[in-house]
Amino acid sequence: MKLKLAVFAAAALMATPTLAAPVFSTGYDMPNGATGSYVYWDGAYSGSGCTTCNGAALSGGSGKLTDGIVATTPWFNYPVASDYSGTGQYVGWLNAYSPDPTITFHFAGGTTINSIAIQIDDSLYGGVGQPGRYLVDGNSVAFTPVTSGGIGWVTLSGLNLTGNTHTLQLVNGSQPWIFSSEVAFDGRVGGVPEPASWALMIGGFGLVGSALRARRRSVVAA
Repeated sequence: MKLKLAVFAAAALMATPTLAAPVFSTGYDMPNGATGSYVYWDGAYSGSGCTTCNGAALSGGSGKLTDGIVATTPWFNYPVASDYSGTGQYVGWLNAYSPDPTITFHFAGGTTINSIAIQIDDSLYGGVGQPGRYLVDGNSVAFTPVTSGGIGWVTLSGLNLTGNTHTLQLVNGSQPWIFSSEVAFDGRVGGVPEPASWALMIGGFGLVGSALRARRRSVVAA
């Protein structure tokens, strides 16, 4: 078992996504996880709702999915990845309580989201498998799945989402359980210009400078 967990951990570290410009959610709303061999609630959730109830509606807070703690081993690694109190690394949604769970993320004003990365357990052990589809704001997004039988990150790119609220729906695949320990975002905050915009702005400043210099020369000549 220890060797198997070590293999999972090495593969997960190799697959960790590199975020060019990480942005952070101010909170999220979602259905709580469920109980199975262990307890997979979002026990760290800070908002309202029953954090010890299977599938309960949680809102107005944040917890495991944005705490920066990423599981590098599958869900059955007790007591690190999972435990009996719901404070392990994973949130696990059971289809019977929360079919195709939807997570609503909130952001500060002026935030643009370019990509979303979701850590996923597809160990295929105990009915745990990766989603069959990912919907962002109700739209299906292309993705490369986690290697079957492992854990890793799924990245949804090319999004260019603006606004303060966005939804991520995890559509159940072939297994009744979906497990994730972290969701990360790449983009920009506060309308920071893209490189092309910077070039236009610099060019504009150059034109203004040239015009001012020409005006000073004409004044001196007069």
